Amino acid sequence: QVQLVESGGGSVQAGGSLRLSCAASGYYVVPDCMGWFRQAPGKEREGVAAIRRSIGSIRYADSVTGRFTISQDNAKNTVYLQMNSLKLEDTAMYYCAAGFTSRGSCRWTDFGYWGQGTQVTVSS
Repeated sequence: QVQLVESGGGSVQAGGSLRLSCAASGYYVVPDCMGWFRQAPGKEREGVAAIRRSIGSIRYADSVTGRFTISQDNAKNTVYLQMNSLKLEDTAMYYCAAGFTSRGSCRWTDFGYWGQGTQVTVSS
């Protein structure tokens, strides 16, 4: 059973930065897809960023492209999400996710394992 533990959420003013971390453990086969999703109150969960660990292919949601960066430390089985130029609309619960794919890059539907989530609140 894949276990994902997020950290790094918190409150920040608009324009500020936060870095989220996600440590993965408990797996027999290393999940090749790691990513971040978010869900704001009253909204559906949406994919934010994803990385295919074996080949490094990356996908971002249009709303965060140019502001967020996903990266990985394979030695630590950890994935990071650096969030810069945060906006009010980035406020949400952020979830780390893991999954598998046979395609070139990970799709949002490839994720089946979820962390507990970490809250990110952006204020004016």
